[in-house]
Amino acid sequence: MARTQRNQIPGSAMVSDRDLLGRSVLIAEDDYFWADELRSGLRSAGAIVLGPFATVGAALTLVESPAIVDGAILNIDLRGERSYAVADRLIARAVPLLIVTGYDEAALPARYAGVRRLEKPVCVRTVLEAMLSLRPLL
Repeated sequence: MARTQRNQIPGSAMVSDRDLLGRSVLIAEDDYFWADELRSGLRSAGAIVLGPFATVGAALTLVESPAIVDGAILNIDLRGERSYAVADRLIARAVPLLIVTGYDEAALPARYAGVRRLEKPVCVRTVLEAMLSLRPLL
């Protein structure tokens, strides 16, 4: 019998195993193992995973396509290239965006001040809870 997992981090939403049911979430991450953990966690929460994409070009191709993207998880450094073009395009399309990066807030351009950011290392559960706090994702 499948058991619903619930954890709560102070100040965040609770996540169950189907909270992102049917939502298309783009992953732009170049660390294979971390991207695989994110993919697994998102699928467990019911999301349709787009990617993961390890390069800016691959992520941009998806973002510029007619694909429906309900939300995105974006690492700022993809194989040595800054993914600002991806972030800018997602913002222009009004796609809720979560930046998960090793860069601190001061290293990011001021135009991303209003974008939710998590600093690595971070656990998948925290990323999922942050995704639930994005609007209008749900």
